[in-house]
Amino acid sequence: MKTIVSYILIALVLVFTIVAILGIWDIIDLRNVMMNAILSLIVIFAASAVILFIYTVFMRDSERKD
Repeated sequence: MKTIVSYILIALVLVFTIVAILGIWDIIDLRNVMMNAILSLIVIFAASAVILFIYTVFMRDSERKD
């Protein structure tokens, strides 16, 4: 699991680096891209927090009872 998360984080760093370089060279409008990326990360964070809560409260309790 740690390996998968590591590769995902490396891929995200590479994507953000490419987007930043394209924004520096004025190839893309960086304001819209970065705002959408930040908002997307907030939505993903909120969804993962809810999933973690559900897993911790409901899934772990059912595993202990069995």
